[in-house]
Amino acid sequence: MGKIAFVFAGQGAQYPGMGKALYQTSAAAKAVFDMAERLRPGTLETCFSGTKEELAQTLNTQPCLFAMDLACACAAREAGIEAAGAAGFSLGETAAAAFCGLLPYEAAFAAVCERARLMQACGERHPGGMSAVLGLPTSEVEELCGRFGEVYPVNYNCPGQTVVSACQETLPAFEQAVKAAGGRALRLRVSAGFHSPFMEEAADALEQYLGGLSFCEPEMPLYANLTARPYTAQSGARLLSAQVKKPVLWQQSIENMICDGYDRFVEVGAGKTLCGLIGKISEQVTVARVEDPETLTAALQM
Repeated sequence: MGKIAFVFAGQGAQYPGMGKALYQTSAAAKAVFDMAERLRPGTLETCFSGTKEELAQTLNTQPCLFAMDLACACAAREAGIEAAGAAGFSLGETAAAAFCGLLPYEAAFAAVCERARLMQACGERHPGGMSAVLGLPTSEVEELCGRFGEVYPVNYNCPGQTVVSACQETLPAFEQAVKAAGGRALRLRVSAGFHSPFMEEAADALEQYLGGLSFCEPEMPLYANLTARPYTAQSGARLLSAQVKKPVLWQQSIENMICDGYDRFVEVGAGKTLCGLIGKISEQVTVARVEDPETLTAALQM
């Protein structure tokens, strides 16, 4: 039997009430949420009682999802699920870095709060949007992007699914071009063009912030969005900041993990988006998720 990997959910997976049931049933999850509340008062109320609109604000989304991701991972470990490696999708990579020991939980949470502040401000200065392109090969999506100014492929999710970031004025025309090419474009509910040059100012400022922190060697391999290869302590600040303005190599990361012996993937955090993507990348692996007591019980049977 192969190895288990935890995969940490990214922005867009949030929903009202997330984490409340685990908070009430898992001491490990409660400790993570209480840490987040102590450092950023109001986090619990936003997660457990906030509206969809409140949770969609980047300043709220990122700290709340970090707490949710890390709490779910700690609850899974508390229940006896032992991960041998990890990866995090976009925002989820910071929670994964904390779980893998690159940064203390408190330092990682403070970093994600700074990340959220910088990205929201950058998005306000450079308004943009994102669209998931379905049903077209990656090479064709890249070719379509090249026909437009300020349209960038940014999330290489799985076969037949590539997400692009674009300026607001150009995105509708690009989506029409996708339709004409036989694909489908699904607009994402985000306020900026993440993982693209639109976020360069935020990424550079975040690198300065992270450069002041002390990174440790990871306790288990953490596969980076930027390289699809494992982190080292020396690469921590660079990889965590650069992924803000560079594409997420998710499909390649999962393929590399499978080659390295991981055959069971547990999505920790809100929703089941990553389970769906991994299932499309390989039919030879097992996927499960942990976001509440019921899914935790099911994951124990994998």
